[in-house]
Amino acid sequence: MKLNRTSYALLIALAGTVAFAGCKKENHDDMATPPAASEPMTEPTPAPAPMEPAAPVAATSVTVGNTAAADKSVTGISTFAPSDKIIVSVNTQAADAANATIDAKLTYQDGQVAGQKSATGTADGMGTTNIEFSNDKPWPAGTYKVDVMVNGQPAGMTQQIEVK
Repeated sequence: MKLNRTSYALLIALAGTVAFAGCKKENHDDMATPPAASEPMTEPTPAPAPMEPAAPVAATSVTVGNTAAADKSVTGISTFAPSDKIIVSVNTQAADAANATIDAKLTYQDGQVAGQKSATGTADGMGTTNIEFSNDKPWPAGTYKVDVMVNGQPAGMTQQIEVK
């Protein structure tokens, strides 16, 4: 069987017709009509709610003192001896178990950083994290600022202490 140009054209037209017949056009009118009374109405399944991020850990108080009790509580003082430890106690709260990075910084009156430390605190409800500063030599007399950050956010106001 010899095929000429007309035969090729007819063959291509036939293939196109078969392919076109295989495609079904959607009838959007059917989608607009409600189902018949005999058909039960079904509600579309709602999309799942987006997951809310975990509640952040928030600092509820910052206390600076020189001794910690067994429960990590610290009695606040503002005047320290040159040989005292300086304990920064941060109470935190979270709705769910969460870790927090707690940064504490001591700055001497001339702007020099006298100490800077980080700790990871865990809060499931309420939690306490203590950061302890000690000095091999006596602390220089003067005033110090204590700044605390929880997950990069300031935790309370800057506190001022004095070494005498």
